[in-house]
Amino acid sequence: RAMSMAFAVDGLLVIGMTILLISGGIDLSVGSVTALAMVIAGWLFLNAGIDPWIASLISIAACTGIGAVMGFFVTRVGLHHFIVSLAVMVIARGACLLGTGGRPLGLYTLPPEFKFIGQGSIGPIPVVIVIFIAAVIAFDFMLRRTTMFRRVFYTGSNEKAAAYSGINTKKVIFLTTTLCSTLCGIAGIIYMARFGSAQPTFGIGMELNVIAAAVIGGASLKGGSGTIFGAILGAVLLSVVSSSLALLDVSVYWQDIIRGSILLAAVTIDHLLNKKRG
Repeated sequence: RAMSMAFAVDGLLVIGMTILLISGGIDLSVGSVTALAMVIAGWLFLNAGIDPWIASLISIAACTGIGAVMGFFVTRVGLHHFIVSLAVMVIARGACLLGTGGRPLGLYTLPPEFKFIGQGSIGPIPVVIVIFIAAVIAFDFMLRRTTMFRRVFYTGSNEKAAAYSGINTKKVIFLTTTLCSTLCGIAGIIYMARFGSAQPTFGIGMELNVIAAAVIGGASLKGGSGTIFGAILGAVLLSVVSSSLALLDVSVYWQDIIRGSILLAAVTIDHLLNKKRG
């Protein structure tokens, strides 16, 4: 149950990363921004006495703002997603440590109704999983059926051709970048409600798992292809591998090596398939 709940929250990040990859972008800051969402909301609740729901909304809005700033540097300044998100990853992590002094914020006084979104259940099903399933269905439907999200595929496939056909590609890239960071904010709040604390070191290395899940599930690093369901299957595969390695008592260090090797294999296969199509 605990593993499925953790997988469900990580799945929100996988959704955001998949859509961003389809548009031709990438975000290395997802782990740091998720941690920052926890720290902002937790700090506002503890030190400013702000209601946790309002603090959470402010935190999610801040994450949306971070995504908008990244989108600005990518679309207006002309920097690459990789460089911008790498810088934001370091800045966000530094902000987490600065705001907490490097120590977790204990949020034991969070009201039960707030903790419900991270710990509660609707019948036998945890609320976290309900949120995750709703997000998967909604975003998968929008990617497949709506004109707005079809433009994400066109932009990622060939940005110049999409621009010539009348699509505002800069707007598409800006919005997908912002969406990814917003989902990080939501995931951070759910984690905070689940654990009753804000961990400044949370999410280190999370970007590796999120990108690997999306690529294994069929999202191309070159953009233009990918599905939400495919990415979730990729996340399931990684989760099964991690659980199996833990059950087999494989060293944590070997687990990192194996996960990195899986990502390298997935990227290599993606590159060879794109080369063959080309």
